[in-house]
Amino acid sequence: MKKIIVILILACFYNCRNQKQENTTNNKLVFQDLFNTSMNDDVKCYRIPAIVTAPNGDLIASIDERVPNCGDLKWSKDINIIVRRSSDNGKTWSDIETVVDFPYGKSASDPSLIVDHVTNEVFLFYNYMDLDTEKDIYYLHFVKSSDHGKTWSKPVDITSQITKPEWHKDFKFITSGRGIQTRSGKLLHTMVNLNSGLHVFGSDNHGKTWYFIDTPIQPADESKILELADGTLMINSRVNKKGLRYVHTSKDNGKTWETKPEPNLIDPGCNASIIRYTSLEDGYKKNRLLFSNAKSEKGRVNMTVRISYDEGKTWTEGKNIYQGSSAYSSLTILENGDIGLFFEQDEHTKNPFVSFSLKWLTNGKDVYKKPIKK
Repeated sequence: MKKIIVILILACFYNCRNQKQENTTNNKLVFQDLFNTSMNDDVKCYRIPAIVTAPNGDLIASIDERVPNCGDLKWSKDINIIVRRSSDNGKTWSDIETVVDFPYGKSASDPSLIVDHVTNEVFLFYNYMDLDTEKDIYYLHFVKSSDHGKTWSKPVDITSQITKPEWHKDFKFITSGRGIQTRSGKLLHTMVNLNSGLHVFGSDNHGKTWYFIDTPIQPADESKILELADGTLMINSRVNKKGLRYVHTSKDNGKTWETKPEPNLIDPGCNASIIRYTSLEDGYKKNRLLFSNAKSEKGRVNMTVRISYDEGKTWTEGKNIYQGSSAYSSLTILENGDIGLFFEQDEHTKNPFVSFSLKWLTNGKDVYKKPIKK
């Protein structure tokens, strides 16, 4: 009997200790609120986070600075695109820097980023509207940086290159967050026309000129595009009022698409993030994809990050980052191999950055190991 009691006490001690260690690990997550209204009393709110890792390893976090109200582009005459940068894997950040700021009455919104690892340039896309002279007419712009986000070019209007003339009055916008560069060097991104569907647009000459693929994809709202290990293009899409994500795949560079619902990725109808973490092609031992969203069928709550080891066919249950109110999110990979997440928290009142290791994300089942270059 004494032996049984001793065994039970030891078992309880072991389980309690492990539980305490797990809770301690969760508590080690450091939330850095990069943008909130206490920083500037004149700004009503900050919305729509986007983050990338520049070619030199610096982090660039971009967001809308919504001055008079928290409304989207068509309802606000003063929205600017601003950034903060970090050169130490997100431990410290620069002051707020304004990238796009038009005169009052003209607004820029919904930042998204693509890093060109061939030219070492960073593209920042946004949607533009002149609410005084062309209310409800959307234009699509970008600026670019050749010094890892320290300075930016003048705006370039690519509306005529990636849309049709007959779309002039349509509700259209470039998806916020980020696009990709394929292994061939091509730049690809997604643009939504709420009248005709989602379209892929891109550049084959490092942003000198742009085009779009005239194959509408439905159902799809704000979406993210990826290149899979076999060259297949995959788009992961927000679809409103369905309670889940939709996935579209193309084996012919976007000419045709196969569409299916993804019931394992529940979603309340909100922008999410999906990126490649590692690939066999780059010398890693596993193909890994990462996905973040508000993991809920209804209500924007429960920010969660999941991992896939089979190119998006299946996903882990994921690790909860924040249980409360959480909406748009954007993922990036830090120079040290950790995972960075920038997301909206507590009804857009906070926009924290948080980073964590693969070991933490998988509860010790998987560990990041940088491949040895031959």
